[in-house]
Amino acid sequence: MKVYADHAATTQLDIDAFEAMKPFLLNDFGNASQPYSFARTAKAALKSARATIASCINADPEEIYFTSGGTESDNWAIKSTALIYGDNRATITSQIEHHAVLHACHAVERMGFPVAYLPVDSQGVVQSDTLSEYLSDSTKLVSIMFANNEIGTIQPIKELCEMAHSKGALFHTDAVQAVGHIPIDVKELNVDMLSASAHKFNGPKGIGFLYIKKGTNMVSYADGGAQEFGMRAGTENVASIVAMAVALEKNCKRMDSVNTHLVKLEHRLIASLQDAGLDFIRNGSNNKIPGNISLSFRGSEGEMLLHRLDLMGISVSTGSACDSENTQLSHVPEEYAKGTIRISLGYENTEEEITHIAASLMKILKH
Repeated sequence: MKVYADHAATTQLDIDAFEAMKPFLLNDFGNASQPYSFARTAKAALKSARATIASCINADPEEIYFTSGGTESDNWAIKSTALIYGDNRATITSQIEHHAVLHACHAVERMGFPVAYLPVDSQGVVQSDTLSEYLSDSTKLVSIMFANNEIGTIQPIKELCEMAHSKGALFHTDAVQAVGHIPIDVKELNVDMLSASAHKFNGPKGIGFLYIKKGTNMVSYADGGAQEFGMRAGTENVASIVAMAVALEKNCKRMDSVNTHLVKLEHRLIASLQDAGLDFIRNGSNNKIPGNISLSFRGSEGEMLLHRLDLMGISVSTGSACDSENTQLSHVPEEYAKGTIRISLGYENTEEEITHIAASLMKILKH
């Protein structure tokens, strides 16, 4: 049996999204920026896709900027903010961000701008008290991920955003793991920028978007043509943009039923491992992305578990009980931390597959 359980890394392209792409690859392939009639279908599709995506997060269409994915969106938000201010005002992020944020922040530091990296608590949560200690009138941007990619913990984004705004700072969130999986309302959250990537919610790879709230000053990501309201030059990837909109809308409509299914699978897996007497810790907080299961097994090695499971037809990730800068979370003893894997489930996974994963882990760990 082949089991794919690494949906936090990427997801299968939804069939309806795939079908939506085909006309713009084969027939309606016109350049949406051209003025002639053949380009009208592509231009109308872009407008419709932008409106659909905006409605899924309660944004306005003109606040959605298409990018190549989450990494580009994160880099644009962080580097643009640094360049606009052009002074020594600081950026604040957390120690457990995705490398797209951490490495962008490192680049900002090399430009001569200060960056502070917030510690998290034992469940991987950025506490408001911690942010308060770092915030000052010289903070220009706070960037905190919506949900952690390794342990699934969801951050208190609205509260953290309010604190940032109280000091006059902008707030950006890398929501790559969250968009299409949990409800998101950018107006309620009041974030200034939000990053998303289509391949995390059953869209195609190489396409994503950056939400930029009206009135937020930004430097253009690429200069050239007038695409994306003059902020990101380059011929639009119409087929992928259309597919992204279809996939996101479909995921949002079925979100409740899918998450109920994922929670049921989670409970079945954890119960099976506990009943077998395996010695493990589940990482992260109770408030997390459904289907993201980070487990640390005592006296084991994550790499070994990944390869042994792979031989049994199961695809998982070597997760980490540590943050992205290799700082161990305080609640994970060393004898557990090295034996960490991430099992991330999708709507396609079945109870039979969960039984296979559990049985395979028992076989590996008991021998």
